[in-house]
Amino acid sequence: MAQQAETANRPMQPVRRRYSMWDVSFNIFNYAIISLIAFICIFPFVNTIANAFSSSHAIQSGKVFLWPVGIQFDAMKSVFWDDNVIRAMLVTIYVTVVGTAINMVMTILTAYPLSRRDLAGRKYFMNYMIFTMMFGGGLIPSYLLNKELGLLNTLWSIMIPGAVSAFNVIIMKSFFQNMPEELREAAIMDGCGNIRYLLRIVLPLSGAVMATIGLFYAVGHWNSYMGAVIMIDNPDLYTLQVRLRNILLLSQMDTSLEVMQQQGKLQVIEESLKAATAVFATVPILIVYPFLQKYFVKGSFLGSVKG
Repeated sequence: MAQQAETANRPMQPVRRRYSMWDVSFNIFNYAIISLIAFICIFPFVNTIANAFSSSHAIQSGKVFLWPVGIQFDAMKSVFWDDNVIRAMLVTIYVTVVGTAINMVMTILTAYPLSRRDLAGRKYFMNYMIFTMMFGGGLIPSYLLNKELGLLNTLWSIMIPGAVSAFNVIIMKSFFQNMPEELREAAIMDGCGNIRYLLRIVLPLSGAVMATIGLFYAVGHWNSYMGAVIMIDNPDLYTLQVRLRNILLLSQMDTSLEVMQQQGKLQVIEESLKAATAVFATVPILIVYPFLQKYFVKGSFLGSVKG
């Protein structure tokens, strides 16, 4: 009995799984493939950063690969001293902040009613939204619609037309549907109306999915390009991506920078300037992502459990 009691009091030893040779080979193969794909994905960006901070001679001689060679900051100085790039950055920040706020308000006001099973015609509204995911009016009808609404050459032309995404509405609707119905019943018994229930109970419990969808919208606005090219002709309203396109394709830069280059105050070649502009346009959104990553994964999973 004493021996049995002593045996029962011993802590349970973890069971170690024995991997066969095939399991080990399969894991090595998987890690090798994943590492290769990750390297292929990250190499262009790392190489761009290296070019942005490398000397002109190193870039021209092809010595730059994964790290800067002959570190210099003339290219980044050129970008920061270009008034057009700074203005485009401010315009992009404004479009991202205001556009994301509009998107979130419209998405919440659309998803919450659709999550209510007592909404009359709920099925038809959902079918209509799914239809818009499969079929679109096209570029020319969108341009004509913005023209008739008087939105051309305004920032509203790239924020209002895409105010609601059917995909994001479906994710948020699914998240709202997964909330216990007892919460709403308790709120109704306490005299809570729909708006108050949405603001006081639903939204505080939806931080994960709101952060996820907010990130979707913010990245979309930050990288928006085609809408700004088609709808905006005023150079003062160009977004950062449009300005980046002009530098990459047309090699347009501020005339004062050209004068400084001719005077020898800056030693910048075209490839280094393009790389510095690309880094300047990409880094801000990369800084935001780590703070929202945990919400991004959690929100995407919870919002896709049920349809």
